[in-house]
Amino acid sequence: MINITIPTPDVTIMKEENPQLSHIYGFQDFHLISREVGGIFMFYNDEDELLFVGKARKLRQRIKKHFEDTVSPIKAHREEVAKIEVCHVEDAVHREIYETYIINELKAKYNVEKVFFK
Repeated sequence: MINITIPTPDVTIMKEENPQLSHIYGFQDFHLISREVGGIFMFYNDEDELLFVGKARKLRQRIKKHFEDTVSPIKAHREEVAKIEVCHVEDAVHREIYETYIINELKAKYNVEKVFFK
């Protein structure tokens, strides 16, 4: 049996109620997410329910794209996202494994690919 442990988040940003500065869907702290580091990201709602898991070679750009893109799987649920957790994972194979594992272990609500629990 293979034992996989979900990595501890390196960065967590929270949605703000009344953001004072420029923001995307209430999130002001995108600058805390590295532009050059790869990894996995997880979107949560107010009740700490996992909504979506993704991976990227460059995290900040990919996460922002989910809030701007017209084809994102969460496009109809962007307002629901209250917290974003980011884990730095440089190796592409490891990112793939973590993403698939987390989607299925924590039953991500809006992931449609790589789902084995339905």
